[in-house]
Formats: sequence, C-alpha cells, structure tokens
Amino acid sequence: MLYPAIFTKEANGYSVIFRDIPEAITCGDDWEDAMFMAKDALITALDFYFEDQRTVPPPSPAQADDVLIELPASLYAKVLLLNEMVKQKISNVELARRIHVRPQEMQRITNLNHPTKIDTIAKSLSALGKQLILEVA
Repeated sequence: MLYPAIFTKEANGYSVIFRDIPEAITCGDDWEDAMFMAKDALITALDFYFEDQRTVPPPSPAQADDVLIELPASLYAKVLLLNEMVKQKISNVELARRIHVRPQEMQRITNLNHPTKIDTIAKSLSALGKQLILEVA
C-alpha cells in the first residue's frame, strides 16, 4: 500500500503532509530525514484510526510531484482487518471469540506496534468471511 505524500521544500528542510491521512504531518532537516519522518508519521497517524475504530482511508492516486510512502505489508494487512471489522461492526471481543483467542490477544493483533504473524491476520479475516490474498506484482 503506497500513500502519496506532498513534500514541500522549506528554508530549513522539508515539510510533509498526506492528502489521505490528514493527521500525518511531519518535517525533516533534509530529504532523507523527511522520508524517514514521513513513514513514521504515517504509521503514527494510523494508530489514531485503530484507537478510535475508524476506517482507514485508502490511498488516492498519486499526483504529479507526490512521493509514495510504502506502508509495510504486515501493517497493510492490519489496516484491511480494521476496515473490515469497522464495516461489519465487529468488536475485538467478538472477533476474539470467533478465532478462539483471549480478548487481550485480539488487542495485540489489532495493534500496529505489535508484530503479528500474517497467518493470524488471515485467520481473523477469514472469521469475517474474507480471504487475505497475497500476490507479487
């Protein structure tokens, strides 16, 4: 999943915003720092969506001069899971019951900062009637 970011050259570095995730705002002293900070800001902003149980907006098509910031595949899978849970109005407790884990484990599964096996995310999506499909493009 690639989110377009808008990098603006400033007097002392770059400012960065995301059209699709307005909570993700950052800056960097130079291009490399701004790239690092952009990825961090994107992931940090997505935490708000998870905490509030809100649907994460999909990335819009890139426009001229946008810089694409890649969301790691494991986090992308968690975003897909969250979005489906919100769409179906399924709580962590209910999904934990469906996949036979404790609610505390489900909280870890839906936490962006906790590593989760892709098989566990696929099992969670399956319990929602969805299938996680991986492909190489």
